[in-house]
Amino acid sequence: MMEVRFHGRGGQGVVIASEVLAKAAFRMGFEVSSFPFFGVERRGAPVTAFARIDKRPIRNKSSIYEPDFVVILDSTLLRGVDVLEGLKAGGTVLINYPDGTPLPTLPGSYKYFTLDANAIAAAHGIGSKVTPIVNTAIMGGFARISDWVSIEAMLDTIREVAPVKKDENVAAAREAYDRTREVPA
Repeated sequence: MMEVRFHGRGGQGVVIASEVLAKAAFRMGFEVSSFPFFGVERRGAPVTAFARIDKRPIRNKSSIYEPDFVVILDSTLLRGVDVLEGLKAGGTVLINYPDGTPLPTLPGSYKYFTLDANAIAAAHGIGSKVTPIVNTAIMGGFARISDWVSIEAMLDTIREVAPVKKDENVAAAREAYDRTREVPA
């Protein structure tokens, strides 16, 4: 079983990102589960969402406490929220982080990847330049770092679920796939 925990802020598409991952994995023949956790339900408030993917039926419906992957849609959450809590040893972290900006010291023996999903979403007109909606870009990056879901399944799913700007969302995911980089250890 693969377990993924998403961290972001209301309005960034955190919940939709977990649903896109689940639908893309389902498209590839996996059993899936996807669900959000809300605290204060308002734009800009921290939001957590979860996805499980397995070859067998998924019976566990609880929150994910020991994920294999953590996906961070808003890098400001690196300060003040323990986004890496419970991440399995050797786990993988994908962070939406501005290109050319030095990362803070990152703890643990994890694999870190970054992509500038804000810039990609803004360049494709998804959301606004001030508040880009980064979920489809971040999912393109996730397809890059995970062996569980192909970029083709991700792009097909994004095209299916994007309510508007389908071509732009697909292009953002494709660009993010190409621009996702591993952070040297």
